[in-house]
Amino acid sequence: MAIVQLEHPISSFEMWKQAFDRDPVRREESGVRRYRIFRPVDDPNFIAVDLEFDDVPAAEAFRTSLENLWRSPQAAPALGGATPRVRIVESVESRDY
Repeated sequence: MAIVQLEHPISSFEMWKQAFDRDPVRREESGVRRYRIFRPVDDPNFIAVDLEFDDVPAAEAFRTSLENLWRSPQAAPALGGATPRVRIVESVESRDY
């Protein structure tokens, strides 16, 4: 399983979430199997998102779509000014207790 991890400051969580929910990169059609959104408890204007894919090529294609979106004026109001950090990782172990 490949995971696209992204994190960046945001200007407003509500504005960012509305943009995320509009789904301009069509997550399901792009191969996203599951996503999780995180916010630091001490910083409501920062988010981190994990998006899970079946394979690395699908994750890489999605990363490119995200980077193109972030260059568009539609994304600018919700982004907090800094370039989002995005990387692709693989899950190597998981355990539930």
